[in-house]
Amino acid sequence: MRNNCNNCGERLIYETNNGPGINYALTVMIFFLNILWYWPIFGMSYKDNSVYYFLVTSIVVVILLQPWLMRFSRIVYLYLFFGFRE
Repeated sequence: MRNNCNNCGERLIYETNNGPGINYALTVMIFFLNILWYWPIFGMSYKDNSVYYFLVTSIVVVILLQPWLMRFSRIVYLYLFFGFRE
């Protein structure tokens, strides 16, 4: 591995990847945001098992969004811990 980037000269260092932790936080945030649209439209109650329908819907949404969430968590990680320098 080279010590510096050929294009910009930035020093290259081994970084620990905290992207999965940020991905987990984004996934939990998606679950809570799903409550905001699911509850007013369908309602939630333990009596009619709609909580289970909500969980299945949220899991499907998170699985469909997972490729974008993984990329976005990596971007958030890089912006939080490595600032842009000119």
